Amino acid sequence: MENSTIPISNLQLAFSVLLVLITGGISSFLRLGLLKSLVWGAVRTFVQLTLVGYALTWIFQIDSPAFIALIITVMCYIASRTASGRTPNVPGYPSAMAFAALMASTYIVGLIVTVLIISPQPWYSPRIVIPIFGMILGNSMNGIAISLDRLYGEARSRSAEIEAMLTFGATPWEAVRGSVREAVRAGMIPTINSLMVVGLVSLPGMMTGQILGGADPREAVRYQIVVMLMIATAVAIGCLMLVGLSYKKLFNSDGSLQPFVLQSRK
Repeated sequence: MENSTIPISNLQLAFSVLLVLITGGISSFLRLGLLKSLVWGAVRTFVQLTLVGYALTWIFQIDSPAFIALIITVMCYIASRTASGRTPNVPGYPSAMAFAALMASTYIVGLIVTVLIISPQPWYSPRIVIPIFGMILGNSMNGIAISLDRLYGEARSRSAEIEAMLTFGATPWEAVRGSVREAVRAGMIPTINSLMVVGLVSLPGMMTGQILGGADPREAVRYQIVVMLMIATAVAIGCLMLVGLSYKKLFNSDGSLQPFVLQSRK
């Protein structure tokens, strides 16, 4: 099989604006109020990805594991800050805990994949490490945002039950354990659903990109299997770690529920 990528010229790339016009037309026709956001998002996509393309071209030429680790750490920090915007129902978002959870899940799973499974030479090859860690990080960010938001939602809806358990001598962990379980489950469900339908309903982006680039579909499938499993593991670690660290923020120093939890109770 010919292993080459079909290049996209600037003119051909400009034609992709037609897709934005179609979407914008639908938005305008139905009066969805999304046209401005759609146009701004498309502009940002062009600018941001173009800059990233030039940046990655430069980064891929750097042979320094310390520099690669610095880039990944910065990515984790940005992701932890971005996740806070996806959890409006979480007061005092625990950014430091989110950063620690993302760092742990990204590095643990990423190193297993790059060192033991893919094993590039050298193992810290930026052309391999940056995309792999980026995929792990992006999915973990979404997972922890969902799980943390669900934790606070569960605590609010079960506040009467939690208070009753505390009254009967339960520890904060014992009282909120059910909410923690539901929160971790909620963060993992999208990834689990993806595992169930991959290849049957959808062809994931990485596999599609490799096939379009001329790779053997059987080899692309092997990479996609690794990607799907590594994402599931990273999301599980990230959700469990963040929820396990932050559930204590639901309680006062004396072990009672915080006022913001009780105020939302119906």
